[in-house]
This record gives sequence, structure tokens and C-alpha cells, in this order.
Amino acid sequence: MPIKNRFAELMPDITEWRRDIHSHPEILFETHRTAALVAEKLRAFGVDEVTEGIGRTGVVGVIKGKETGSGRVIGLRADMDALPIEEATGLPYASKTQGAMHACGHDGHTAMLLGAAQYLAETRNFDGTVVVIFQPAEEGGGGGREMCEDGLMARWGIQEVYGMHNWPGVPMGTFAIRPGAFFASTDQFEITVRGKGGHAAKPHETIDANLVAAQIVVALQSIASRNADPVEQVVVSVTSMESSSKAFNVIPARHEMRGTVRTLSPEMRAMAERRLTTIVHSVAEAFGAEAELKYHRGYPVMVNHDEQTEFAAEVARAVSGDCAEAPLVMGGEDFAYMLEERPGAYILVGNGDTAPVHHPEYNFNDEAIPAGCSWWAEIAERRMPLA
Repeated sequence: MPIKNRFAELMPDITEWRRDIHSHPEILFETHRTAALVAEKLRAFGVDEVTEGIGRTGVVGVIKGKETGSGRVIGLRADMDALPIEEATGLPYASKTQGAMHACGHDGHTAMLLGAAQYLAETRNFDGTVVVIFQPAEEGGGGGREMCEDGLMARWGIQEVYGMHNWPGVPMGTFAIRPGAFFASTDQFEITVRGKGGHAAKPHETIDANLVAAQIVVALQSIASRNADPVEQVVVSVTSMESSSKAFNVIPARHEMRGTVRTLSPEMRAMAERRLTTIVHSVAEAFGAEAELKYHRGYPVMVNHDEQTEFAAEVARAVSGDCAEAPLVMGGEDFAYMLEERPGAYILVGNGDTAPVHHPEYNFNDEAIPAGCSWWAEIAERRMPLA
């Protein structure tokens, strides 16, 4: 079945919701206004049960089908949070909150799932239960983990779970997906190098923390080039460097660095952490300095389950006529936590030729709304068909 006619009728409303959310971005778990709007809409749609405060500020809605004898329960998840970016789109509905904007399209994800929820509550053409999940803090806060730790899957008996993300560069309204590892794990590290400061004219009397830090940065690149199997993926990036001195004539005693490690398998993740730890301490010792390392494990690898991925692709082809093979993504996605607890799949819906996500000129393409809503609705109706 192609895009559902009902979503063409609902398009003005869904667009209005999306642009309202876009104008009022909220970061991490501070999605109070957005969550309240979501809960209000779900109750107005006649959703059977609405629960707030799951995973701090998440919202869960339950929609029962015309029949429930199958006992099947499907979860559909959208993220609600924005990013700490100053918007530069100049749109009439641009962010009204300084230093925050919906630069990743979560406003669109939330609006599309609201549209799907309204349709499913109106029609209920399925045998089972749909659980709509509106999650805070995807952008680094681990809201998916928080919702799971609050008992999301067991409390509502969710058996499978599906998620969606818009994707600039994919033709508008078409889809892309891949089975297995899809989005990378996202670990972070902090390194402090301690040497011996002194006068820039007397380097022999110092242990130059800057020199040690530079050697560590270079050596860390050997993890990808010499420790990893060339067919595997690993990215080690030092993204911040700062010494304890800003003077021209002072060799600093301390240097601090931050960065990220991204991999697509548990084995590569463990190897990268192990080698990074060895390199940092060994290089510092070789130069007579000391190094302190803090390594923080972030989101795990997001892994699509084979059966559910094929089903999700089948639905995408029915909706838009096309579902391409998605590329591997070295960015992180905390839907990974939900896929660790239940089988499911995550799909990309085309946003067309727009600015990339996490860019101050990015804007969700409202023309993708009917396709995204139809995909979610079809997931429910095809996975839990009425006899």
C-alpha cells in the first residue's frame, strides 16, 4: 500500500505540531514542554493509556487494536530532544530559545509518530497493541537507557521495537536500512599529561607536556592504521587540546586532551580501549611524564535484527517503492539500548537535499511526513494483521 490518504489530510496539523516543537527546542532531559504537548495530543486522540515521566521525561502511549487476541505488542519510538546549537536558518518558526535548536530532526520524528498515533487510534486496524514511545535525551544523555531502566519493555510487554531517523542526502520520502551493526558505539576519553614546566629558552630543564601530548595524538592514530583489521571500522579522534600556559615563553607543565572512540563491534571496542590505555601511559613514561586517563563508555553499537530489518524494508518498499541499503554510520544512536532488550529495526527516511544534521542551517523536510507516518502505521498493521 502506498502513502495513506489520511496522512495527506493530517499533513497541515502534523506540520503545525512539528514547527511548534521546532520553535521551542529543549535539550537532553529538559523536554518538559515537548513531553506535555505529546501527552496532551495522545489523550486528545483517544489513546487508551498515557504515562509520563518514564526515563525522567519520556512519554508512553498504549493503543489497542480492534482485536488483541494475538497477544502481540509492538513498540514505535521517536526522540524529542534538541541540540545546544545556535540556529541559523532564518525560518519564521526558528528556535525561540537562545543556544538551542532542533538540528537533527527530532521535532519531525516526534510529529510523525504523533501523526501515526492519531491514525492508529482512529482506525485500530490491527490485532494486538501498539506502544508509542517518546524519548528524551538521545543526544548524549542516554534517554533510551533511562527508559529501559525504568522498565519500559517489561512494563508494557513490548515484544519488538522500531525506530526511524530522517537522513539528508537520501531522496525525500524514500528509505534506507541495513541489518546487523548500523550505528557505532560512542566512547569518550580525557587525558591529562603532567610534566615539568619552565622557561621556553631552557627546554632541557623541563618535561614538555605539549611535546608529550603531541606524541600521544600521533601514536593514537596507529590504533586504526596498525591495530585494527583493515576491514573493520574504528575512529579515534582527539577533538580538544589545551595546555596550562598561554604565554609565548613558558613551556607548560600540564596538557589536557579530550576525544572520542567509535567502533562497530564489541571486539573492536575492547581492543581500542585497551590500546589507547597502553599508548597513553607508555608514551608519557617514555618522555618522563605522567598521564592520567579517564575512559567513558557511551552508547553501544546499534545492531538491527535480521528478521525485523527485512520486515521494515518490506514495509518501506510498500510505502515508497524503494528501500536502499544504508551505509554504516560512525555516529551514535541510543536506540541501541532498546535493540539490546528487544528485537527490532531502525530505518532512515529521506530528508532530501538539505543541510546535514547537527548543522545550524539544518531543517527537517516536512514533505517527508506522509512517508514517515505511513511507515509507522504500516509496521503495526502488517505485523499484527486482523484475521
